[in-house]
Amino acid sequence: MHVVVDENDLFAEVRGDGDAVVLLHGFPFTHRIWDATADAFAGEYCVVAPDLRGMGASSGAAGPYLMEQLAGDLAAMLDSLGIERATIVGHSLGGYVALAFARMYDARVARLALVTSRLIADTPEIAAARRALAARLEAQGAIDFALDELLPPLVAPGSSGTLLENAREIARENTTTGLAAVFRGMAMRDDARDIAGELMMPVAVLAGAEDPGISLDEARAVADGFPDAELVVLEGVAHLPMLEDPAGLERALRSLLVR
Repeated sequence: MHVVVDENDLFAEVRGDGDAVVLLHGFPFTHRIWDATADAFAGEYCVVAPDLRGMGASSGAAGPYLMEQLAGDLAAMLDSLGIERATIVGHSLGGYVALAFARMYDARVARLALVTSRLIADTPEIAAARRALAARLEAQGAIDFALDELLPPLVAPGSSGTLLENAREIARENTTTGLAAVFRGMAMRDDARDIAGELMMPVAVLAGAEDPGISLDEARAVADGFPDAELVVLEGVAHLPMLEDPAGLERALRSLLVR
């Protein structure tokens, strides 16, 4: 499906019928990172997997794209589908968007899953590094150098080359302009710890035991920040459980969906 928001043509893959489950992809990917998960749930649920503004098949004007803009895009998509409430699953960047959506539209969130994502905002150093890489993307007009830097740490040591190549193939569907705009928006996002304690819906926090960017201590702190959250640690997984352990991710999400 396609929805026009602020003159931007936004795409989402919609499959199945029933209660809505929204799958928000991380950076630097597209909705296709969720293919196995969407396949697993489309027989029982209405699965909505958008390409965030400026990424994949969704267009975007000049950025940066704030998390609140991306959350507003999701609201417009759900409105066009007649979906009032949904389970929102956000991976990494998608988790930031999910939290912004919950801040703005908490009554529309039936359940929330944060998949290798976090509550805290970027440190000044991390934000500066994001802005620097965004500038390099625009200056070079190509994304391969960025993928060489970004992708290898996202998978656990010893992962197959095929897994990493699949991740690269999906990421290469993006443009330098879109990635730069999203990267700058990530650097500007708000800390979400102030709202976590007010979100009363069931929450699942999924962590990779080998994620180099989000420690298990931080993942526990994320789960502890919500009134009704469960932490699930996926062994042998770094940052991409939908590729590294799709069966484990499916089990965790199924557990959330019956809460």
